[in-house]
Amino acid sequence: MAARLKILIVTDAWTPQVNGVVRTLQILAADLTQLGHEVLMITPEGRRTFPMPTYPEIRLAVFPGRALTREIKAFAPDAVHIATEGSLGLAARRVCIKHGIAFTTAFHTRLAEYVHARFAFVPEALIWRMLRWFHAPATAVMVATQSLKRDLAGHGFKNLRLWSRGVDVKRFRPIPDRRHAYDRPVWIYVGRVAVEKNVEAFLSLDLPGTKVIVGDGPARGALERKYPNAKFLGALSGEPLVQAYAASDVFAFPSRTDTFGLVLLEALACGLTVAAYPVEGPRDVVGPEAPGAADVAALDSDLRAACLAAWDLKQHPRALSPCAFAGSHSWRACTLQFLRNLAVEPD
Repeated sequence: MAARLKILIVTDAWTPQVNGVVRTLQILAADLTQLGHEVLMITPEGRRTFPMPTYPEIRLAVFPGRALTREIKAFAPDAVHIATEGSLGLAARRVCIKHGIAFTTAFHTRLAEYVHARFAFVPEALIWRMLRWFHAPATAVMVATQSLKRDLAGHGFKNLRLWSRGVDVKRFRPIPDRRHAYDRPVWIYVGRVAVEKNVEAFLSLDLPGTKVIVGDGPARGALERKYPNAKFLGALSGEPLVQAYAASDVFAFPSRTDTFGLVLLEALACGLTVAAYPVEGPRDVVGPEAPGAADVAALDSDLRAACLAAWDLKQHPRALSPCAFAGSHSWRACTLQFLRNLAVEPD
């Protein structure tokens, strides 16, 4: 692989959205630049857009093909990576195929389950067929975990490659003597407040102490009214997010559909233990096969039992601390993995 590459990354997910995909791509672009590569991000920013149905904060570019063709030709990339399956992703796919440009893709979101959760009349099989069509021409389809790789292979996907996730342990860290603003134990959820994230499964639990919700989304208003005792802090980033983590005890992760769960590593880096269902995502990051995970996380099909077990781990630490566990996942290793997966155009 060339020492210095011009890498084009196309994504429909971008700021002001706050989610794991956006954070992953922001960190990836910064790290690639630090390694000496030139990165151009093609995003909805500065384009004519329309709100995605049921997700108004997600903006999709309107007919971006012509402008995208000019941008790709002007940049003359050595490698193209299409991160999402939205309007920009579709346009980039079309341009690359038309001009014979090799490209890679990534599977960030279990779109079939997400769409079905919002529109039950849309068969999951139809969405899977569309996703296979979208990713089929890619030289590599990057996935975050072995479980997802096996699952997608079962759905007929080809050219699957691992591209894991990391955490910035300099930013996400415990804050010694951090005061707890609420009655303990403090259980925190960080992420989108949406039906596919299964947040109500956490909010409905009979647990001592205080439940804290960090994030925004279409389900927030209804859940805030239904669970007035929970503390809804809205979307946080930077140091306020770190402080919210550090002022909590247990990170509750009720999602059954996440492909990884970047927030799991962030919470661990801040010294929290984790409670989750034993499903893809948590199982890969803090499941039985991850060395030391039994010291920092509790997975159970009964989420309340998982929460109480994680609180016990917090009160009675075992051999490995949550911070040490998170420290074994570096972003640089993930960036190098991404580089190895790219399809580089010959000189």
